[in-house]
Amino acid sequence: MRISYNAPVTLTFSLLAGLILLLDSTVLPGITLGLFAVGPSMNPANPLDWVRLFSHVLGHSGWDHLMSNISFILLLGPILEEKYGSGNLLIMFLVTALITGLLNVLLLSSGLLGGSGIVFMMIMLTSLVNFRAGEIPLTFIAIIVLYISRELIQAFSSDEVSQFAHLIGGATGSLFGFLRPKRGK
Repeated sequence: MRISYNAPVTLTFSLLAGLILLLDSTVLPGITLGLFAVGPSMNPANPLDWVRLFSHVLGHSGWDHLMSNISFILLLGPILEEKYGSGNLLIMFLVTALITGLLNVLLLSSGLLGGSGIVFMMIMLTSLVNFRAGEIPLTFIAIIVLYISRELIQAFSSDEVSQFAHLIGGATGSLFGFLRPKRGK
């Protein structure tokens, strides 16, 4: 029996996020905020600001933040990679990162880091895995009701969690689920 690298996008994302936090907490303090966080504004002429629009999903504020995101990513990722293919899931990760990063810069006055938008994209996408034309799964409706209610209630707390990224991630996951990309590696 051998161990297989069964979900390359999921596993690579998780390993990179862990490595970045490890480096930040040991030999390269500040790397997370320097390279893996979106600020409240951006300079379109600065190429690094464009990179951060994608890389912010790999940065995390601490081990608890990382573990809560990675546990969901590792749970849902293999299912989604099997259903949609690694290439399509990578595109979904990149699109979700870009949309949450851009909207954060354009609409909010706070920074953004972490994979929560990716997690909520995956939650919504997973609830639509068995979506068929002409049907909306009841599980999808239940997740939407629970998810939006929770995020709206928590939006009024001062917990430094970006409910905005959660909602945008969930919206992109729903959109991907309804568009149903064809499976591909």
